Amino acid sequence: MSSKFNKELQTLIKDKVISPELAQKIEQYYATKDIGKSTKLFTIFGVLGALLIGSGVILMLAHNWDDFTKLTKTILAFTPLLIGQVLTGFSILKKKSSTWKEASGTFLFFAVGACISLISQIYNIPGTLGSFLVTWILLCLPLIYLLRSHAIVLFCIIFSTYYAVEVGYWQYRNSETPWLYFVFMLAVIPYYLQVLKKSISSNMITVLNWILPASIFTVLGTFIGHNGHLGFVMYITLFGLLYNIGKLPVFEKLRVFRNGFLVIGSLGSVISLLFFTFRWIWDESSSRFNFDLQGFYVSSALFMLSAITLSFVIWKKGLKKVNLFQVAFILFWGIYFLLFTVEILPVVLINILVFALGVSAIKIGADKFNFKILNYGLLIVSVLIVCRFFDTGMSFVLRGILFVIVGLGFFLTNYMMLKKQQKIKKQLNDLQV
Repeated sequence: MSSKFNKELQTLIKDKVISPELAQKIEQYYATKDIGKSTKLFTIFGVLGALLIGSGVILMLAHNWDDFTKLTKTILAFTPLLIGQVLTGFSILKKKSSTWKEASGTFLFFAVGACISLISQIYNIPGTLGSFLVTWILLCLPLIYLLRSHAIVLFCIIFSTYYAVEVGYWQYRNSETPWLYFVFMLAVIPYYLQVLKKSISSNMITVLNWILPASIFTVLGTFIGHNGHLGFVMYITLFGLLYNIGKLPVFEKLRVFRNGFLVIGSLGSVISLLFFTFRWIWDESSSRFNFDLQGFYVSSALFMLSAITLSFVIWKKGLKKVNLFQVAFILFWGIYFLLFTVEILPVVLINILVFALGVSAIKIGADKFNFKILNYGLLIVSVLIVCRFFDTGMSFVLRGILFVIVGLGFFLTNYMMLKKQQKIKKQLNDLQV
């Protein structure tokens, strides 16, 4: 604690505002909080230290690597791995702090990757980057549960995403579907659920709430197959699934920006649907409407998962708590698969749906006195108007009037809600008095 804080406490004791006993309790309370913060900082710096030490050792060895014999190279390749295993075993057996476990686990994680790559290079073992990443991740997944390491979880998710991107996007000639990505995610999810149950408001949960949906969103394109238009359906369905996951009761007390499932699901739904407010995409979809079995199976699985999640939310919270964002993917499926051959009607309906999503966000923001959600809804309506600015034959005068109306809407809506909020605060203050 700072000396200024201690001086303030002594002043309060001198002026008989608080008793010396109470001042001592306050000091103990803040000292305990500082210890918690220090532990987190030690953990972060421990992980960074392990990364830097490992990188430094590799660079020093690389400088003279060609001068070593094959046996020496093999010993040097396994040495970091053995050191990492000893440190990790020591951390587990001696029940060391989380800082020890995070640092030793990080060192061992990268030692495994370094050992695999060096042995492959020394003995000219053939293989692809994808197979190397698979071996690395499979060997390190058990460390998540042995060490209860947050860092290992993050590394496994990041490298699993890298594996899927490498196999599904970048290997153009031998591109394949990275099905093992699901295996890696299924191995990580139990740990995520444990941490979620234990400390939902922790910073680690916030990071996972963002990195998990971001990873799934990045990788989904590798499962589309040979039909790009069906990919839009898959992405909109995925965003519906993510949004409904974010609306589960367990996330109810989280702030919006701590709930990556909710934010990514909402933004993704709106942006994807905005594409379908243009007529040209419907013209292309109707002329190329075909899909392979892989795309059909993945789309159907995503739809079932989204519907099940939505049903669970309705069962827990009730039908009245459901908003339009949660059912937007169902409405899109109906419009897309039933009306894709019609010329104008689906475009009109999607425009209405996006406009309704904007109005829905405005209502949610107004009900919760949340200016961010309110302005988000106004932004959706504004972007929709801008999109129609470029593909309609409206006169410039009419377009100008629309922009003025939207601008006034931003100002008046925020002003009215601010006044209402101030009125409620004043009433509460009067009641307290």
